[in-house]
Amino acid sequence: MTSEARLRDAYVWIWLPGETSPVVAGRLEAEGDTLFFNYGRSYLQRENCIPLNPNELPLQTGVISPLNGLTIAGCIRDSAPDAWGRRVIINRRMGRKGANVDTGILDELTYLIESGSDRIGALDFQHSATEYVPRSAANVTLPELMESADRVEKGVPLTPELDQALFHGTSIGGARPKALIEAEGKKYIAKFSASTDIWNVVKGEFLAMRLAQLAGLHVAPVKLVKAAGRDVIMIERFDREQKADGWARKVMLSALTLFELDDMLARYASYETLAEIIRQRFASPKETLLELYKRLCFNILCGNTDDHARNHAAFWDGNSFSLTPAYDICPQGRAGNEASQAMLISGNNNLSRMSSCLDAAHHFALSRADAHTHFMMLKTAIETYWHHVCDEAELSQVDRKSLWNRQFINPFSLE
Repeated sequence: MTSEARLRDAYVWIWLPGETSPVVAGRLEAEGDTLFFNYGRSYLQRENCIPLNPNELPLQTGVISPLNGLTIAGCIRDSAPDAWGRRVIINRRMGRKGANVDTGILDELTYLIESGSDRIGALDFQHSATEYVPRSAANVTLPELMESADRVEKGVPLTPELDQALFHGTSIGGARPKALIEAEGKKYIAKFSASTDIWNVVKGEFLAMRLAQLAGLHVAPVKLVKAAGRDVIMIERFDREQKADGWARKVMLSALTLFELDDMLARYASYETLAEIIRQRFASPKETLLELYKRLCFNILCGNTDDHARNHAAFWDGNSFSLTPAYDICPQGRAGNEASQAMLISGNNNLSRMSSCLDAAHHFALSRADAHTHFMMLKTAIETYWHHVCDEAELSQVDRKSLWNRQFINPFSLE
């Protein structure tokens, strides 16, 4: 940490289920690198108040410490910017150059309070407990957003105009360049290509998301557009609901938070454990287990090995959990055939192949035969819709050949 002044506290505001304006829920206070939370008395007296996360921040008076081993409650960390947003904040605050700048240069409270207010989920962070002041920017064009993203990647300080253009999206997760867009009554996350891309990652994600949708998975709607001669994937946000008087927000918790782990311990996250949590705490567990199993199979079949625990999430409505639509299904580059998933599948096994899925079938309340049937149905769907979706993406024949049997339906996945 540098000599940058550290924030000592901030107030957590929440959009309660169905509401279009936020209320203050409580206060965060820093002691060293640890953030402690305290619900406000006025919040606890509300008839419709809900815990931010029932396991780690139950509704109670007094200071609540993070769970053992954590320095911040997972549900709070879920609302913080990840690598990309932190680089933007460092750029706008300090003019730091270079893609490898240490994001630990600022403290966690600063990242929470400096990032845009239209963040994923239903929380925001303010200096005041009585006055809510959103940190947002007016809608700007995609070319402007792409120009500002390029400058951050190159380590070039943003101009005031470009600063505002990109600031709105600093609170969304992930490491790749992205921004928030509102158009035609919908909200989108726009993802851009990165200067380090050695293949068309944007089109690859579009292919995987569209194929997943056509294969019957519950996924966020996507569309592919061009801006300044470059491809942009637009992912429709599912944590927002338009009402007559504004936008309602949905509380979201990552699987990493449900596991009660932090990023340093993410290697212990597994589909097996997530399936157990679904059986115990989710609405419609049988249907949800099947959906999760099919997402696992599809990730393997499309070469998405970046299925870490932040790329799975649940809605929380104060009564029960439900799986969000799938997102961030993006094929990853691979040199050979053998690959492994970011999350363990069953036991210590994370190999990206059909046998791993079949061996784990009982965790998803499936027989081995039914598990095999679902796997093969997804394989058939990818084969059936492949050329159609490639045509939608205007993918060149060279790119089609390079992706087929490498990322998509790699022979190793069928072992």
